[in-house]
Amino acid sequence: MKTKYILKGLLATLLMLLVFSSCESYNEAVVDDIGASREFSPIGLTTKIRNQTTVELNWTVKEEEAASYYVVEFSADDANFGTIFKTVKVAPTELPVQIQLEGETVYSIRVKAVSGNGLEDSKWSVTTATTLTEQIFQQVQDIDIDSKEVILRWTPNSAVTQISIAPDGVTHTITAEEKLAGFATVSGLTGETTYTATLLNGAKKRGVVTFTTGIDIGAGILVKPTDDLNAKIADAASGSVLVLMPGDYQVFKGEIILSKSITIRGLRPGDKPKLSVRFTLNSSASSLSLIDLDLDGEKTQGDLVKINQAGTYGKIIVSGCIVDNYLGSFVIAPTGIAARVESITIDNCIVTDFGSGATGEFIDSRAAYFASIVITKSTFNNCVPGRAFIREDQTTAFGTGLTANILIDGCTFYKVTNTISAGGYQILYVRFLNNSTIVRNSIFAETIARYINQTATNAPAFSNNNYFNALTLNLANPTGALKSDSSGSALNPQFANTATGDFTISNQTLKDNVVGDPRWIK
Repeated sequence: MKTKYILKGLLATLLMLLVFSSCESYNEAVVDDIGASREFSPIGLTTKIRNQTTVELNWTVKEEEAASYYVVEFSADDANFGTIFKTVKVAPTELPVQIQLEGETVYSIRVKAVSGNGLEDSKWSVTTATTLTEQIFQQVQDIDIDSKEVILRWTPNSAVTQISIAPDGVTHTITAEEKLAGFATVSGLTGETTYTATLLNGAKKRGVVTFTTGIDIGAGILVKPTDDLNAKIADAASGSVLVLMPGDYQVFKGEIILSKSITIRGLRPGDKPKLSVRFTLNSSASSLSLIDLDLDGEKTQGDLVKINQAGTYGKIIVSGCIVDNYLGSFVIAPTGIAARVESITIDNCIVTDFGSGATGEFIDSRAAYFASIVITKSTFNNCVPGRAFIREDQTTAFGTGLTANILIDGCTFYKVTNTISAGGYQILYVRFLNNSTIVRNSIFAETIARYINQTATNAPAFSNNNYFNALTLNLANPTGALKSDSSGSALNPQFANTATGDFTISNQTLKDNVVGDPRWIK
């Protein structure tokens, strides 16, 4: 019996030795195969498109891996790598790495590790990236735009052959001199028309840019800096367009009382006429457009636009303007003025040091109905630091079932409504019974402001916003009537120079996501 158990024990021991021996031999083979004979393939390979045609590559580099460098190969519109478009050598310390490619192309990308210890190269890790339309066009400057022609600029000495402009089907063949210099003048355009210009090298796009031609005076009234602007307006018929030549208008300063619809615009967007005026609208002034002007309140003018009488008004438009140094509101319908306004639009403006007198909100409606407020592609620097940005109180003067609509899109706000000293001082002080607000693609910086602190104000539809040193606007869990945008980011935009009003951003993520006033995204 004992012999039987002894034999069983010996058999079990032998089996265990065989198992351990087998495992040891197997591990040695694995280590020899993947740990000694070749480098590990790159893992965690990611791609991001930066600035239209630059691909940013990154992958995981482990300390225990001994790759000397990596080889990256790009194949254009060819998943089989039959033709290699570009090859780049990348050191581990260079990650993430950005590679300039061509536009509108699907690139197959493969990466392998190359050993510094005599091991075989790793196997390829493969990914793809699709570039966007290349952009070597420069933004069209106002000074380069006329009513019937435009100067278009691109990176000098680039491979380009033609400019195509739509609508109108205008084409311009680029000369050798223009190619080298990086600009060309294109004629045959129509005034006050929005065009899209495409820069081509043969059939391949190398840039796309939009611009709007200047005014063709036509039936407009030409005004010179030596003219009395107030007298010119008084003499003009309702609905007239006054076209102001560049210069500093000193003959008349102060309040212009309007009893007619009027458009006042600069002749050249790149050389805006400078005015120090404010506008008071009576009920017969159903609409007002201020376009391509430099409006300076000189710390003496109050409200830029005041709706002075009850009545029905059309559109109030401020576009392409520089507006500085007013003490009061941008647009106001004071207490007791039951005015119904179709729309207020602020577009493509830079507004600085506005409302420092703290006499009213930036846009202020006490007994009126502003049906639509649209604020786009604009910058607001130190505006109403001690008051609310938009105020719209409840009124039943125009019946029920109305909605106050507000859109803020693609704007940069710096030190706006920088106060919580009163309950109504907030970005959106909207108590109109039915209200709907959208806030998107905008930067808010350096403010202690609240978005909303009223139960009557509906929460806006927020998307793609950024809040830097604006904590209350970005609260994760607001309480009570407080409402905020918890979905927004809180990145430092890295403004170029806020003291001089240069809000160009350097933060790459905000550039990629196109957040803020587009003029500062370069």
